[in-house]
Amino acid sequence: MGPGLIVIVAAILGFVAVAGVGLVFAGGSPSQTRTLKRAQAIGGSASVRDARARVRAAANPDARRKQIVNTLKEQERQQKKARLTIASKLLQAGLTFRARQFYIASAAFGVVVLFIAFLVRPVLWADLLLGLAAAAGPPRWILGFLGKRRLKKFTAAFSDGMDIIVRGIKSGLPVHECLGIIGRETPEPMAGEFRRLVENLAMGMPLDTALDKMSERVPTNELRFFAIVMNVQQRTGGNLAEALNNLSTVLRSRKLMREKIKALSSEATASAMIIGALPPSVVLLISITSPAYMVPMFADPRGQLMLIASGVWMALGIFVMRRMINFKF
Repeated sequence: MGPGLIVIVAAILGFVAVAGVGLVFAGGSPSQTRTLKRAQAIGGSASVRDARARVRAAANPDARRKQIVNTLKEQERQQKKARLTIASKLLQAGLTFRARQFYIASAAFGVVVLFIAFLVRPVLWADLLLGLAAAAGPPRWILGFLGKRRLKKFTAAFSDGMDIIVRGIKSGLPVHECLGIIGRETPEPMAGEFRRLVENLAMGMPLDTALDKMSERVPTNELRFFAIVMNVQQRTGGNLAEALNNLSTVLRSRKLMREKIKALSSEATASAMIIGALPPSVVLLISITSPAYMVPMFADPRGQLMLIASGVWMALGIFVMRRMINFKF
């Protein structure tokens, strides 16, 4: 391939990559979209009030238990459905990108990796596979990592927020003022989520609808429990301070249990990491110490096929080990 053709291809791919990144950062602001969605949600408040009145009229211990179970099942079904979409993952990560912008950025990253691989070693089918893997893998992994980190920070501070509400109610403050204190005094991302909750309530959105919107952005079990307690108390009455105090105790017990499980499974986690990292490390060390010994593995088609098969089996093994040590409770 001549130098002139390489320069032309590099210019085209560079333009595609830069244009993709530009579209990501030049996309329209989602503030107008959020405002429209809030207005639409407020528009349906009349039917919500009617349903709330019917539930309050039929309130009794059996109906309350049935209502809690049905709410838990419905929220779990909605969360399982929402976890599969890129839009929900972007919300969980706290990013303002849209799904279309994320796909454009992923494609631009894949094009850059494809160009670099083509310059290093011009093997078309291998470079295409590498570009597709780069477009589909690292961006999603980074998005999932950001979302999990944000949810972990929210969960770590959530029990302290419940204590703020309990102390505020006992001192005579209204619930909305307690929510505002959480938005001002607690660390991010919990402060930002509660500020948005207070803004939605100030616009006239019902509490249950605002909490549902919040659960879409932060799909944690702790927030689900809080939403159920608030909805049931609003419909049937009761001592909210006592209910939230019990919820805070349960959340702290769950956190303690999570740390115990993490400590007990640390040995299995370390073993899985060592087993998963051992084959690539051996290949890397042999390539550094005896490059001629490993050249046929990368240059010969049979060696390349063996590498692909080994990578597939390693991925399956890592997936199985992760399922074995990933405890859910």
